[in-house]
Amino acid sequence: MTASESLLSLRRITKGFGKIPVLHEIDLDIGSNEIVALVGDNGAGKSTLIKVITGVHSPSSGEVWFKGERRNEHSVKRSREIGIETVYQERALADQQALWRNMFAGRELTNRFGFIDVAKQKAETERLLRRQMGFTSKAITIDSEVRGLSGGEKQGVAIGRALYFDADLIILDEPTMGLSLKETTRVLDFVKDIRRQGKSAIFIDHNIFHVYDVCDRFVILDRGRIAGDFRKEELSQPELVRKMLLLATTGSLDEEGAQA
Repeated sequence: MTASESLLSLRRITKGFGKIPVLHEIDLDIGSNEIVALVGDNGAGKSTLIKVITGVHSPSSGEVWFKGERRNEHSVKRSREIGIETVYQERALADQQALWRNMFAGRELTNRFGFIDVAKQKAETERLLRRQMGFTSKAITIDSEVRGLSGGEKQGVAIGRALYFDADLIILDEPTMGLSLKETTRVLDFVKDIRRQGKSAIFIDHNIFHVYDVCDRFVILDRGRIAGDFRKEELSQPELVRKMLLLATTGSLDEEGAQA
């Protein structure tokens, strides 16, 4: 897949902090309508790689391409403008604010006179809650404070917000961390909805059992390098777990490499 064919394309990305190298010559492509798992042990470089993609960090060297264009001046603000959104594990929502306020925080809808259109924001939030996010309980309304939602429901609001603003690539940073089994299932359903809407996602998680069901590909990061890139049809869930364990204990994804 070439940079012009990919939704996101990273070419020879390196990143270091002072004399400490973190990422080494990363080549990665994310296609349209694709859910890709980014997995690896603590310290593998996942967070740094995501921060390069979203414009928090500039790469020390290499190229970032998005929608067929090289992004020379990549920032957080620019990344949102071109269609990259991040849903963090801490669910960056204002707990004491109403749902409709959270949905449009920082990107308020305005009328033709340039004034904030509160009525439209409430109507759009109602539509999103019932039709897109599947919130059927009458106990949850557009005026409900976010602090009254479960963890899974908060993640649903954050993902729904990203889809509303037409993000083409949604970064999911450990969205199931700390959630119950029921809430995790709900979040995974929201992730499947990203694909149903023709969008793409990078799903970061330590739990292989969570990512395997919803992802199309599995990119394994190890000490700042891509150790493996597998399509779902290439290996079963137990095989993926075995490779991850081998990598953690021997530094190799296969037994021959481990023995060598």
